[in-house]
Amino acid sequence: MATLGETTSNPARELRSIIVTGASSGIGAHCARALKTEGWRVFATARKPEDIAALEADGIEAFYLDYSEAASIEALVASVLERTGGKLDALFNNGAYAQPGAVEDLAVAALKEQFEANFFGWHDLTRRLVPVMRRQGHGRIVHCSSILGLTPVRFRGAYSASKHALEALMLCQRQELAGSGVHVSLIEPGPVTSKIASNGLVWFLKNIDHENSVHRADYQAQLERLRAGGSQSRLKPGPEVVHKALRHALLSRRPRPHYVVTVPARIGAALKRVLPASMLYRLLAKRA
Repeated sequence: MATLGETTSNPARELRSIIVTGASSGIGAHCARALKTEGWRVFATARKPEDIAALEADGIEAFYLDYSEAASIEALVASVLERTGGKLDALFNNGAYAQPGAVEDLAVAALKEQFEANFFGWHDLTRRLVPVMRRQGHGRIVHCSSILGLTPVRFRGAYSASKHALEALMLCQRQELAGSGVHVSLIEPGPVTSKIASNGLVWFLKNIDHENSVHRADYQAQLERLRAGGSQSRLKPGPEVVHKALRHALLSRRPRPHYVVTVPARIGAALKRVLPASMLYRLLAKRA
């Protein structure tokens, strides 16, 4: 069995063109640049002009994309396929944000925003590219999910729900694409150094009435952590651990359906398999 450090595909057939979304910072930025260094033709996306300019300065073909804007998804696909002659080898869906807050404090509008960015937009982009990959007889679709899509924790209901939905939808698609040459994988990171925690602060302040919530005391601790950039731990690696999993999913002859990344994520997945559900959720609640 291949390890994450091994490439088992024939070099003559290695995939070479890829769309990487959410490449303004963190996982997406690292993976886009690493893949470019490894010889891929990378089409990366971001929302802010300065982030697009930074990617272009590194020799990466960069485009505007907002998953909540269908027109931007359509424009991205049209632009990329025009440049590649109608072909694409791989897609790495990565751009997302995390809406913090207790489920009872989430307005429907906030939950819809979360799903537009983390779920419906991903489906829209993927659906536009699957026919391309089917026609050419090969392709890799990799989604950056989260360990929270497997083991949810309190105050992360919106984000966890979007990742749960992603897991179910794309695992169904993986089965439906069997025999087509197109493979679907999900990467489920635990805590990784990125801006997702600090970016979530904006959404928390926008959508959660934390001063009048029954969870006010818990929120104060959450706010302090978010303002500090998220939890700090020696077990919190950089985005290179996701790139390692991504590379295996892109190049292995038999890409895995799941890549559980980081020690805390692997521990969480293992506990889910062996512990009674009631005990598991008590432990998860203490770590939220």
